[in-house]
Amino acid sequence: MPQVPKRDITKSSLAKRLGWMILIWLASIATLAAMSLLMKLLMKAAGFNS
Repeated sequence: MPQVPKRDITKSSLAKRLGWMILIWLASIATLAAMSLLMKLLMKAAGFNS
């Protein structure tokens, strides 16, 4: 196995962590946006029904 400097390993792990954090961040924002849209639609439906 070729020896990899520690610097490269830390950089790649940091990049992976950043990637995962960004993915989770985007997923949470998308979920919040979808929930707010659903709430708006439900409020409209409730308004029309009553």
